[in-house]
Amino acid sequence: MTYQFRNRLRAGAAAIAVLAATPAFAEEAAVDAVDAAAADGEEIVVLGRGQARQVQELGAADIALEVSGISPLKAIDKLPGVNFQAADPFGAYEWSARISIRGFSQNQLGFTLDGIPLGDMNYGNHNGLHISRAIISENVGRVEVAQGAGSLAAASTSNLGGTIEFFSRDPADTFGIEASGTYGSEDTKRAFIRLDSGEIASGGPRLSLSYAWADADKWKGDGVQRQHQVNARIVQPVGDGQFFGFVNYSDRRENDYQDLSADMINRLGYGWDNFAKNWDLAVDVAKIYQNQVSQSGASVQPLPYPSAGLTFPAPIATVDDAYYDAAGLRKDWLAGVGVDAPLNDYWTMKVMGYYHGNEGRGMWFTPYVTTPGGAPMTIRTTEYEIERYGIVASSIFTLGANKIELGMWYEDNDFNQARRFYGLADTAGAPSRSSLKFPKDPLATQWDFDFNTQTLQYHVQDTLDLGSFQINAGWKGLRVTNVATPLVSGGLASGRTEAKDWFLPQAGLLYRLNDDNELFASYTENMRAFESSATGGPFATTQAGFDALNLKPETSTTYELGFRTKSSRFQAVIAGYYVDFKDRIIAFANGSGIQGNPAILSNVGDVRSWGVEAAGTYRVTPELSLFASYAYNDSEYQDDVVNAAGAVVAATAGKTVVNSPKHLAKGEITWDNGDFFARVGANYTSKRYYSYENDAEVGGFIIVDASIGYRLNERISIQANATNLFDKEYVSTIGTNGFANRGDSQTLLAGAPQQFFVTLKAGF
Repeated sequence: MTYQFRNRLRAGAAAIAVLAATPAFAEEAAVDAVDAAAADGEEIVVLGRGQARQVQELGAADIALEVSGISPLKAIDKLPGVNFQAADPFGAYEWSARISIRGFSQNQLGFTLDGIPLGDMNYGNHNGLHISRAIISENVGRVEVAQGAGSLAAASTSNLGGTIEFFSRDPADTFGIEASGTYGSEDTKRAFIRLDSGEIASGGPRLSLSYAWADADKWKGDGVQRQHQVNARIVQPVGDGQFFGFVNYSDRRENDYQDLSADMINRLGYGWDNFAKNWDLAVDVAKIYQNQVSQSGASVQPLPYPSAGLTFPAPIATVDDAYYDAAGLRKDWLAGVGVDAPLNDYWTMKVMGYYHGNEGRGMWFTPYVTTPGGAPMTIRTTEYEIERYGIVASSIFTLGANKIELGMWYEDNDFNQARRFYGLADTAGAPSRSSLKFPKDPLATQWDFDFNTQTLQYHVQDTLDLGSFQINAGWKGLRVTNVATPLVSGGLASGRTEAKDWFLPQAGLLYRLNDDNELFASYTENMRAFESSATGGPFATTQAGFDALNLKPETSTTYELGFRTKSSRFQAVIAGYYVDFKDRIIAFANGSGIQGNPAILSNVGDVRSWGVEAAGTYRVTPELSLFASYAYNDSEYQDDVVNAAGAVVAATAGKTVVNSPKHLAKGEITWDNGDFFARVGANYTSKRYYSYENDAEVGGFIIVDASIGYRLNERISIQANATNLFDKEYVSTIGTNGFANRGDSQTLLAGAPQQFFVTLKAGF
């Protein structure tokens, strides 16, 4: 980061400090809702009581019943309208992890951790990091999901279709140690330990320090998923406020599963995977492919590998059926420091500065590019380096029945992304490079870009509480500028984009019929900024394609209407919504993913979505609780994709949005008598399309997970978890290599089979 930018950052901090504030009203309401729910004895899901929008919340106790190390995204999958997919039992394998809400994909949602933006959390990793790297799962205190109208204060430029906010646990008031160890299927091993200092001297700081280590084999093929994480957090009380700071570190290295197509599943089965550990077979297949290339086209060339021939060994039909190996490597530092305090009886403040540094590699052993004088393959990488600095600040002024909130977010993000190839020696038995180490000495650079993204966002909101009525009204404004500077262009686009709208209104109304029943309604406008990346967004195409694009930021307008009810044993919510989504940009996959061809980007016009969501919990007895949710969503493209000449490129009008199931139903039974506890949950997902013209689909499925445990005393417990209890074969993630216009494509991942895990937990 330059000296000049440091000066700008300091100047921005000084200016924004005037606006510093406590977390948004939504967070305050959520905390109140948690306390109220706990008082009622209902601890499964908090259904957003007291808020003028559709929102639910899960706490740490609920996440703890899942398998140790689970992604918080998988834990919230049971909430209405939420569709989470992953090819591993933890939901942490990033190439496969996908979450969508009401037909909006992951890069159209917003994500924050303690108010710090996590970007769109996509695998491409251009403006943030995945929650599984940002924080250890045991340190997540609660998760709030707003399916439509996220908080105005949310630091996100991608939350068209909802916002997911994660909040970490503060250091405990008293000294304590937590520890757990997990062992299970596929030689899964995981350890976690957390130390809380308690109050260090009277009125002194409180510190927490945590470490987590995980190592698991893939459930098919050969490979591992490994991670080291460290979280440190400190809080220093000052009067009724506090200073705070944290540093989180993650080193994650995971081997990938082979992407599949429907044809491959039919020919090869769900258990088909990469060639890993069978290097000699991978070399033979690569040689045969290169021989085939030499015989194609107008000029037939001599076979480069005569002894290999031209025919793949059965059951392999194409070079894309399997590659030798692939992996994702990520190292992240995430840190923040700030103050949260009331200045007087009428004014509270919070200001926080943050930093995120990332180094990453996405690696593929590709037979499409050979090593001169070496193996008939190379390692193809997509390389990532991120340095983000930012400030989030806001203020709340209490003036009679009004709470007025002002806030601002500024971020400067330098992102370097490159595509390189690394040579492999002509060895037998094993490759000359490991898939789990950062490679050095590249053979060639296909493209290399510096991207700079500057974000400025502000918001204004007033909450007026008139007893039976509560009115929320406000707006946010933002400007995001993206500059792509080529170091090696490789034929990809460069230039500048800007997404700007200084007035995006949001309004909500809550009407309390009585103490137990309430109606709510909301209206929200949002805009998504352009992505600064060579693998996604407007720069991920050719310069000619970029220049021809009708570049308009994607926007959404959301209407919600709902009803909540509660009693001592029962609470429920039902909501309906309508979304008008304009200037939807879609990327047509161009060849197999490993080839890395530029995507074909098009503005598909409008998308219309409407649906109904319902959720409820019922405490049958003090020990037995039931939870259920259902969501119906209808998301359709309103326009065909046409080229400059007016010819139809993709007949998308009236077609269902890809990866958008119409029906999601979840149910859960929980038993806890203080000593013995158990839970069984079922999740139904209806069919999903993975071509824009809806001629390729995967069928619906039901997955059942279960947990059972026993507390030996207040400090020690043992817990067993089963994922995919009935060993269902199904396609979990779709769209790993994007979506094609029509027909089958290699963009599917099989879901993990039945697996079992046992965890021993202790506290001192």
